[in-house]
Amino acid sequence: MKFNTKTIHGGQHLDPAFGSVMQPIYQTSTYAQKSPGVHKGYEYSRTHNPTRTALQNSFASIENAKYGVAFSSGLAAIDAIMKLLKPGDELISTNDLYGGTYRLFSKVFKNYDIKFHFTSMFDLNEVESYINDKTKIIWVETPTNPMINIFDIKSLSDICKKYNTLLVVDNTFASPYLQTPINLGADIVMHSATKYLAGHSDVVLGALMLNDDDLAEKLYFIQNATGAVPGPQDCFLTLRGIKTLHVRIQRHCENARKIAHYLHDNSKVEKVYWPGLPSHKNHLVAKNQMSDFGGMLSFQIKRFGKKETISFLEKLKLFTLAESLGGVESLCGHPATMTHASIPKEEREKSGVTDSLIRLSIGIEDVEDLINDLKQAFL
Repeated sequence: MKFNTKTIHGGQHLDPAFGSVMQPIYQTSTYAQKSPGVHKGYEYSRTHNPTRTALQNSFASIENAKYGVAFSSGLAAIDAIMKLLKPGDELISTNDLYGGTYRLFSKVFKNYDIKFHFTSMFDLNEVESYINDKTKIIWVETPTNPMINIFDIKSLSDICKKYNTLLVVDNTFASPYLQTPINLGADIVMHSATKYLAGHSDVVLGALMLNDDDLAEKLYFIQNATGAVPGPQDCFLTLRGIKTLHVRIQRHCENARKIAHYLHDNSKVEKVYWPGLPSHKNHLVAKNQMSDFGGMLSFQIKRFGKKETISFLEKLKLFTLAESLGGVESLCGHPATMTHASIPKEEREKSGVTDSLIRLSIGIEDVEDLINDLKQAFL
């Protein structure tokens, strides 16, 4: 089954009650049993819910994985992975990391005697130098948030296999339409399904996809035991969003390409971060492991400081100044004071998140209107 078909049919079955084409919303907390312990596989909705089961099957299908696990948010999904670790374990991650992930690592799980190493993942020898017998996970975003850095998943997977370490890939920015880390050797793929998977800025939800039976059993246990599960309404909305994932991502990419080139050719722009540009540091890696270059980009304007950058953002009319990304509407953001404000300024700036950095989530509007909106903000 090809990807465009998987988004609509992957892992899905007609509803057995009435043959409903769309997955019903099973808005129930509990299920009738014929006799104690005799039921149709559903006892209590924290443990299982048919709408969530359909979503988890869809997650697995679109990532070419055996298992999908749904959570109440992307951070809840990350939290579940951290609960696979024990005190004394170590994790290596990129120093260009989503602020919420960094906060969870450094402010929460660090208190449980888990050690975190943050480094650039361009230099694989440097990554390998941090590995010891306590290393349990290498955690990578690619593309990263917000610098849109690209890292070589296959090479990182080879390192992980060499040292018997798990590779976790945050695939939120790419989506399974552009990149399938499982095929490149990742052990677990994580998504903030709030973003491209749901795609309409009306859901908060997280996802994990994987193949290993033992790992899946542990994560399903954590999902049930800690209870950070999505409700059936959010599962339904995410399922509905996935059905148009392929056509939405195509337009996101088409628009981003034109906007990236417009900004690249603009004499007022200092630098554009988008992997489709040949000037991007890992353009060739992106070209090899992605089918297109995505709808996220960041840029800096020449001689702009924090005040001028914020003023530029406030002038935009079609680009909405807001947190999040991946919806049908275009969003703009100032990572230093918004998504990455929880990272200390000194640490932010080491990875390039300066006060002059602007992040754009390119929507599916008419691209000429979006470019005209940027043009008027430059005036």
